Amino acid sequence: MQGHFAQTILSWYDINRRELPWRDIADPYRIWVSEIILQQTRVSQGYDYYQRFVEAFPTVEALAEASQDEVMRQWQGLGYYSRARNLHAAARQVVELGHFPTDYEGVRALRGVGDYTAAAICSFAYDLRVAVVDGNVYRVLGRYWGIDEPIDTARGKRTFATMAHELLPVARVADYNQGLMDFGAIQCVPQSPQCPQCPLAPTCQAYRDDRVGELPVKAHKTRTSDRYLVYLCILTPEGYWLHRRDGDDIWKGLYEFPLLEFDHQATIDEVREHPFVSDLSEAAWSIVKTQIRHILTHRVIHADAYHVTFEAPHSEPPEGFLCVSPEALANYPMPRLVQQIAHALASHNGSRTSN
Repeated sequence: MQGHFAQTILSWYDINRRELPWRDIADPYRIWVSEIILQQTRVSQGYDYYQRFVEAFPTVEALAEASQDEVMRQWQGLGYYSRARNLHAAARQVVELGHFPTDYEGVRALRGVGDYTAAAICSFAYDLRVAVVDGNVYRVLGRYWGIDEPIDTARGKRTFATMAHELLPVARVADYNQGLMDFGAIQCVPQSPQCPQCPLAPTCQAYRDDRVGELPVKAHKTRTSDRYLVYLCILTPEGYWLHRRDGDDIWKGLYEFPLLEFDHQATIDEVREHPFVSDLSEAAWSIVKTQIRHILTHRVIHADAYHVTFEAPHSEPPEGFLCVSPEALANYPMPRLVQQIAHALASHNGSRTSN
């Protein structure tokens, strides 16, 4: 039955494989970039980002030599920005090493590379006999074999990893790994899969037991929290105040306008009473955009943005801030939420000028 499973996946893949620019190549750098992009991104969204990224940084040496701002600018809009920071740091590891690692342990030692990514690189670039287990693989194996072990526990991950390795065929391992992931992405999809047309349906445990919608199992539900942010787009004759986020919070390494955070949706009066705003009382205030709802994996962000304008020369911005001309804002990598606010500034400033 195990041989039947692998052969069915390979036969399906021969007919239905997706043509992607990171396939049928042996360049570990480009395969690595694609896998990092696709960790939290759909193929349809990641495709263009991949093309732009490898055009900007065609080799691992080019990526290592780039500045953090250049890397973040290419990543802007993809989210999960720690992926870009780790990719950048790991590129410098590779350059220092003198070559891209060629075994699983060496690839796994690169910053930001986990078990799945290391296996994918080793399988696709070097044709090593390692199992690649991602969310698609969990779903296909969980349904086909009727596995009740939760995929988000240590025991469950060991169970699936062991099974995935035992199912590897003797030949065409890379094709099998990519076929299994494509099968989960195209055929055995999370919602409403077309089971009657599935080549594995006759021997699928979940289909036989009418449990397709129940598998795979997760032990924990994702909890979300709300955050309430207020951005002050402070404009002086010298430009907008802008700074790069640091610390361990979201969006580290990206730029934003001065930020206030509340434990609720703040009114304009509450914003103007904030200690940071005390030095802005002489400025002209207007609304850029309010009640913005921005959804992340574990958070729902509620944001408002106000334009605060000083017509006369003003004191230097706070420590850590830059003065950036309106025309130059696009040169600074920003989170999608802040980028949305920056775009809104153009129409906002245009309406102020026409008035």
